[in-house]
Amino acid sequence: MYRFLLSRRWLVTLLIAVLLIPATIRLGFWQLHRHEARVDRNELIARSLTDPPVPYDSLSAAPGFAVPKALTWRTVTATGQYDPAHEFVVRKRTDSSGDKIGYFVITPLVLADGRGTVLVNRGWVESGASAAAYPSVPAVPTGEVTLTGRLRADEAAGGSLKDRGGLPDRQFNLISTVQQAKETGATLLGGYLELTATAPAPADQPELLPEPNHSDIGPHMAYAIQWWLFTAMIPVGFWVMVRREAKDRRKEAAEAEVAAVAVPA
Repeated sequence: MYRFLLSRRWLVTLLIAVLLIPATIRLGFWQLHRHEARVDRNELIARSLTDPPVPYDSLSAAPGFAVPKALTWRTVTATGQYDPAHEFVVRKRTDSSGDKIGYFVITPLVLADGRGTVLVNRGWVESGASAAAYPSVPAVPTGEVTLTGRLRADEAAGGSLKDRGGLPDRQFNLISTVQQAKETGATLLGGYLELTATAPAPADQPELLPEPNHSDIGPHMAYAIQWWLFTAMIPVGFWVMVRREAKDRRKEAAEAEVAAVAVPA
């Protein structure tokens, strides 16, 4: 009764089922690894934000320093004077709500200890009437200031971040110390400071960036479980199809036998 499994149609169906099983298992583990990466990221951010602040140049003490993942989001401080002459903005960035597109304002801070210059992301400002015009930006505080912020790594082109040329003066697509060092010739320490507080406090400043979300673990674990449930359903579904086919064939055979008996000699 199960000889139909040797037919071309059923052999192809069986082959598809056999190939689907390892594929869906792999997709489940892919989602699991994404879940684990999200959890690790959240734990890193939470730990970094609660660690005591340290001087910026105690972590990034040289030009071209690539901020490692373990130090990203670490709370740092820096004391010095702003260099507004080399200030620039980074295009196509959203405000804290994510609804408005504008610019990040990046101003170099010359460290008081003479060890170099730090790029400071002072926050977000809205776009002006023309994308070609430099936006209206609150002036930097004069004199020596002490900044507190989050250590961030240089941005690199990829994904939604594109490094295209031909932009208006003092407008860029990336926050990159390597790029800015070539532009200005300054000795820039690797990475940048994402500002959270200034002492003394300025009268006006760009919209500070919010603390990164480190509570949302995303849907990846649920997706992993769904893929593995689908994996389990493949052989069950195949067996249900086989039993149904066998039942239908038995029914057809029985009906044919009854019809044959009913035919007069």
